[in-house]
Amino acid sequence: MAGGFAKDGAVQDQIDATVEDAVKRVRSSLPQGESLEHCEECGNDIPEARRTAVPGVRLCVQCQAEVDKQDVFSGYNRRGSKDSQLR
Repeated sequence: MAGGFAKDGAVQDQIDATVEDAVKRVRSSLPQGESLEHCEECGNDIPEARRTAVPGVRLCVQCQAEVDKQDVFSGYNRRGSKDSQLR
C-alpha cells in the first residue's frame, strides 16, 4: 500500500534498484582476462586452484584480503526517500 505521492510497489522498486546497483558495482570490479601466476603486490605464487576459480585473478589470497578490507562502500541509496537522504 502506497501513501502520499508514491505509487503501489514503490518500496519494492526502490529495493530492486538498490540490489541491481550493487550487483552491477560488484560485477564491474571482477577481474578479467588471463590470471597471473604471481601476485602483483607481493610476488608470491598464486595457486592453480585460485587461478581456475577466479579467472583474471591478479592477487594472492592474502593480498586480496587486504584490498577487500580497504574497499568500503557506503551503500548510499541515491534513489532513497527524503529521510534516507538526510543522514
